[in-house]
Amino acid sequence: MIVGNIYNMPPQPPVEENTQWFDAGAVSLGVEYRALNPEQLVETYKDNPKYLAELLDKSPEGGFTDEGVSLHVKAVADDHEYVRFDVFDGDPHYHYVHKTAPDEDPINNVVVYDTVAHGDMLEWAIARLRNRLPEMLTQAGGADVAAKVDPSVTGPVIDKIEEIASKALAGQRAAATT
Repeated sequence: MIVGNIYNMPPQPPVEENTQWFDAGAVSLGVEYRALNPEQLVETYKDNPKYLAELLDKSPEGGFTDEGVSLHVKAVADDHEYVRFDVFDGDPHYHYVHKTAPDEDPINNVVVYDTVAHGDMLEWAIARLRNRLPEMLTQAGGADVAAKVDPSVTGPVIDKIEEIASKALAGQRAAATT
């Protein structure tokens, strides 16, 4: 079952210099503080007219501007990002980034996060990493990766990710109130 919105363009890649990656066995987990604006997104997709047209067609009036922490889940074997949690201030959401053949359109399934029903997204995302990661990888077409996930390996890494992301969000919220 597909929930959320499907985009036939990949999500904006992580900015490597802003992302801390951690080996967690079959997957690498990354934490990144992101401050997005329309100009960055246009720059990302400018060389692909099809992706750029979809971005401009589906962006809100004035473009997409937001900031917060992104948690990335990539397969070690092929570096494909299957799952991403964007713990953003204005539009928190998460992605199932399906693996498709090189000649197929990307399937970027974006699911809006409901803070009223689910509360703090970072807490929720960390709980999903701890308790539902294989199921989420499978949902994104990564059943082979999911079968290799070992909670005894991912658990300590998730602890570190939670610590880093919590500090980043605390700093962001403190800066917003000054």
